[in-house]
Amino acid sequence: MTTFDDREKAFENKFQHDEDLLFRIRARRDRLAGEWAADLMGLSGAEAEAYARQIVDTDIGTPGPHDIRDKLAADLHARGVDISDHRVEKQMARFLEIARDQIHRA
Repeated sequence: MTTFDDREKAFENKFQHDEDLLFRIRARRDRLAGEWAADLMGLSGAEAEAYARQIVDTDIGTPGPHDIRDKLAADLHARGVDISDHRVEKQMARFLEIARDQIHRA
């Protein structure tokens, strides 16, 4: 292998590592957001766990940057929780920071 090939392989490995890390951080953020919303909706136990898992699955299966925010807001509004989309988005930003810290410490 040439030096160029070695560098190319190193960049590919770093890219793959960064993408994996980003995926884990987003999945953790989604779980935290799902648990938070489940609590606001009065869900507990297995129901809360299933809802949090549904939020993670929604992010994986639905393209777009606002899919989780929109789902959380719609679900909260459907359950009669008075909350703005902006507050949901702010909570998600907070959960992203928490998830980033948790994943980096792990």
